[in-house]
Amino acid sequence: MQYIKNYINGELVEPTLKTYLDNYNPATGEIYSLIPDSNEQDVELAYQSAKNAFKEWSITPKEKRSIYLLKIASLIEKNLDKLALAESIDNGKPLKLAKMVDIPRAAANFHFYGTGILHYASQAHSMEETAINYTLRQPVGVAGCISPWNLPLYLFTWKIAPALAAGCTVIAKPSEITPMTAFLLSEICIEAGLPAGVLNIVHGLGAKVGNAIVSHKNIPLISFTGGTATGKHIASIAAPMFKKLSLELGGKNANIIFADCNYDKMLATTIQSSFANQGQICLCGSRIFIERKIYEKFKTDFVAKTKELTVGNPLDEKTKIGAIVSQQHQQKILSYIELAKTEGGKILCGGTQINLTDQNKNGYYIAPTIIEGLSYDCRTNQEEIFGPVVTISPFDTEEEVLTMANSTQYGLASILWTENLTRSHQMANNLHAGIVWVNCWLLRDLRTPFGGVKASGVGREGGFEALDFFTEPKNVCIKM
Repeated sequence: MQYIKNYINGELVEPTLKTYLDNYNPATGEIYSLIPDSNEQDVELAYQSAKNAFKEWSITPKEKRSIYLLKIASLIEKNLDKLALAESIDNGKPLKLAKMVDIPRAAANFHFYGTGILHYASQAHSMEETAINYTLRQPVGVAGCISPWNLPLYLFTWKIAPALAAGCTVIAKPSEITPMTAFLLSEICIEAGLPAGVLNIVHGLGAKVGNAIVSHKNIPLISFTGGTATGKHIASIAAPMFKKLSLELGGKNANIIFADCNYDKMLATTIQSSFANQGQICLCGSRIFIERKIYEKFKTDFVAKTKELTVGNPLDEKTKIGAIVSQQHQQKILSYIELAKTEGGKILCGGTQINLTDQNKNGYYIAPTIIEGLSYDCRTNQEEIFGPVVTISPFDTEEEVLTMANSTQYGLASILWTENLTRSHQMANNLHAGIVWVNCWLLRDLRTPFGGVKASGVGREGGFEALDFFTEPKNVCIKM
């Protein structure tokens, strides 16, 4: 049985109370490692380490910080197979997906900010012959970074890399459901020679470790990705303490399909945007709206393609849909499927738990599910399910579909399929979302701002917006 350790002051250490939590393999339902059950004492040790390291790291030349980040990126790439296997076992996602998306993106995050910090600039404003103003961007201090379980290393590094690049030191908490690649990142940082205390990783429960980070009086900045309810709780603690906050929260994204779309490209991509990573991506298009004139054709083709998806062992090359991340989450998803039935929904395919054989017989699997016949404002269409479940609905006009798409409390992303350029611009302008993908999905340029509106979050990640978040602007005015 492997014991995961915390990473504090450059070393792998046990939790102070030497107590541990069970870590389950969702594909088998079996315990396969143990996680530190850390508490506020461990967070305080990490804080003292990060505070001491900040004195030097904050004034380390950006060129030197860049070298460390690029070395970490290189070591992630070197350990691609090891990290992908760990991610697949820990999360339940297909191994192929982890190799193609999760781990390469984690390396890209470090590489992007390792180079981006070299091009980060501030402003100067001349008052003609009176004075000159210039802006300093200075690292905020010790950053608290809390990441979710759905894209464990991908989103963990999405926070850590810009924080370190900006000159902050970090106390990071990965999800207790998927801690393994964060632990392996600790080993990579040690190999890369990252100075002690610059990055500290504390494992454990949100109620203990997460709360201790968020409520710590000397941690001035919190970056969190996760559920909206948790984000609201974090804001209730951090906002009265005047901490800087970045909250990337839930989504209930609309996928809008017009009859003039490139049909074959749309259908293939919609399969991905519906069920990639078992639908456990905040950017998945879980509400699909189809122009009525192609609704029946789409329904027939979409159901047929969905039924072809292989649900199975994540380590099997043929598997398209792996295991749900935990038994608790599996039960939540199944409860929403039952709710949809009571709301008048018709299950077109899926809708059931899948029981595999042999070593996977106790794993957490759900058949990809398509539901029709629901009103746009019912609970199934308004609340985040975060699983391999989508609803389909016809529409007749742009005004009608905009009303349905914009009806939820969320506003993270939208997907739009049309070959009409004018419609693309009009719809993109009127959709309440932080991201609108037109004729594509999950096409990401790391220079662009990432985040949502309404209950989908506060602030933006990505590009120089992230470096702005982890620094404070200071105006210097010098009279001539």
